[in-house]
Amino acid sequence: MRKPEDFPRISLGVFPTPIQRLNNISEMLHTNVYIKRDDLTGLGLGGNKTRKLEFLLADAKQRGAQIVFTTGQAQSNHAMLTAAAAGKVGMKAILILKKRGVTQRLGNQLLEYLMGTDVRLMDTDDYADIYKEMDAVGEETGLPYYKIPCGGSNALGTLGYVDCAGEIAKQQTQRFTHLICAEGSGGTMAGLALGAKLFLPGTEVYGMMVDTDPFETITPALMRETAGLMEADVTITPEDYHLRDMCGPGYAIASPQGNEAVRVMAEKEGIFLDPVYTGKAFAGLLEMAAEGAFGPDDRVLFLHSGGAGGLFAVDMN
Repeated sequence: MRKPEDFPRISLGVFPTPIQRLNNISEMLHTNVYIKRDDLTGLGLGGNKTRKLEFLLADAKQRGAQIVFTTGQAQSNHAMLTAAAAGKVGMKAILILKKRGVTQRLGNQLLEYLMGTDVRLMDTDDYADIYKEMDAVGEETGLPYYKIPCGGSNALGTLGYVDCAGEIAKQQTQRFTHLICAEGSGGTMAGLALGAKLFLPGTEVYGMMVDTDPFETITPALMRETAGLMEADVTITPEDYHLRDMCGPGYAIASPQGNEAVRVMAEKEGIFLDPVYTGKAFAGLLEMAAEGAFGPDDRVLFLHSGGAGGLFAVDMN
């Protein structure tokens, strides 16, 4: 089996990120809750995309690309971090984003402005339109270009979170019973679920779905594709991952439950989540606790996948 370290990689982040016990929330929920601080990955304002981009930009470099395209909604954390990473390694990023969400110079749009990023908004709900536009723009430039999918969620990007699961395995002093993350494009969840199967036996992985995409098919498909890339002899089964719908009123739209979860984490632990991804995911953890999913001896690890930029673009009232 090939391990993540066997693949080409560009160093962009600061790893390993710390794991901390959330003492006040643990007391509140009568269980043991920990947080994996992937909001502290070091690039931009931190976030999970750094791990994916280490593999994706290494591949882009190997292929001779000078321009990197990616997409997402207007406040996409992935798009902002792609621009930051591309600039760091001497490449130009062109972001072709859906004209959905907050498009004013707030949050991640402000950060992209500060980096001098070429940002283009398309009034479409179909990513096929955007990928077609990437090809048109890329051909106009006459320069070699590389397309990164929404969220960096292909097999190569998913390797970043297989690697994260291996990192968690080295950090844990006792087995984590549950591992919980936001699922917005699929790669982080698929990587953690596959990584848990390889490196964290007995840990149940939960993806809190913050979009309406069919993650019941996306998640196992990405797991299988990444396992194939790694030449891992594993069979992916429905028992290897768990999904929970936390989308609320829609993707990139804050929910009352998510906003309350952001407040709980801020008040209890002084850690800031965002209302679109991590806030909704943590709301799912709180709901599971209220349903009795965790016992007093369980050890629940919540992945903080970043998103601070988006916090400053959404009305939390």
